[in-house]
Amino acid sequence: MDNILEVKNISKHFDDFTAVDHVDFDVEDGGFFSILGSSGCGKTTLLRMIAGFLQESEGDILIRGQSMKGIPPEKRPVNIVFQTLALFPMMNVYENVAFGLKRQKLGKQDIAGRVSEMLERVGLQGFEKKKVTELSGGQRQRVAIARSLIMQPSILLLDEPLGALDRKLREHMKVELKLLQKEIGTTFIYITHDQSEALVMSDKIAVMHQGQFEQIDTPRELYKNPKTAFVAGFVGDSNHLAVNNTEGEMLSTSGGWKIHKSGLCEKPEQLFIRPEALILFPKEATGEISTFNASIKTILFDGSNTKLQTHVVDSNEELLISLPQNAQFEGLKEGDVIPVGIHHDDLKCY
Repeated sequence: MDNILEVKNISKHFDDFTAVDHVDFDVEDGGFFSILGSSGCGKTTLLRMIAGFLQESEGDILIRGQSMKGIPPEKRPVNIVFQTLALFPMMNVYENVAFGLKRQKLGKQDIAGRVSEMLERVGLQGFEKKKVTELSGGQRQRVAIARSLIMQPSILLLDEPLGALDRKLREHMKVELKLLQKEIGTTFIYITHDQSEALVMSDKIAVMHQGQFEQIDTPRELYKNPKTAFVAGFVGDSNHLAVNNTEGEMLSTSGGWKIHKSGLCEKPEQLFIRPEALILFPKEATGEISTFNASIKTILFDGSNTKLQTHVVDSNEELLISLPQNAQFEGLKEGDVIPVGIHHDDLKCY
């Protein structure tokens, strides 16, 4: 598939501060590409350069092979949805969605046809005369997306659009946005600090840290095989352990937990272990699995996401363990000492 966007060695400097530092990436036409990072990492600055609201200090941005240097925002084949949505409260749904087409001075019949088609595609047919102030948060979100998509942009940029919604509505809108993007086929570039949003919706994710991309990969690869300690700690839940001794066949963590170092990098300094990678009551230890005992400190009940906060016996190390949804584990209680196993491939070292 062809690349619709090529960002080449782009940087943005503000006096002596570098917000975006020599970033390179491509986005496939029709893809859902997310840029994931914490506040202040440079992701919104990058998005605003793609949109044309900021001029890059170095590098170039190409859309469909054409450089965007000197091209103002209104002339670029992109549109943007902000977290605030920026809908017009004095207008109804139809008028909001039709706004851009009216500015292009299209005929009334043409506008009416395109608005009707777009509202149907986002599931808002019959809402034409409603004021946006009468809509739910999710409905307003869809109006903002419809207003952007009706201008037929090559790329839709979304700057943390779900940030103002409550948790339940965010969960619902994650699925809706993914399905909508697949149905419409417009390329989405999505900015978020929420890893769950990025993992659920994206075809590719770039993890951004201090103005640079740490890793660009599919959600599955990003989660299973993080390339840096930052990605391992930022994407998904992880137990983060410092290593202070790697003599012989064993290594020792800063908390005094000794574990076989088979398959690990030569001189590990940090270990990351996913809570779900820890095996309760392993059948037996093998050359690929290490076993140890852990004492349950607390049971953190959260339905299907219930976890155990445990203390590794004969050490000062604590581990968070995901509790499998299985009847045999229902009798576990605080203070129980249980055998735990870890496959050496699930020890990620840096």
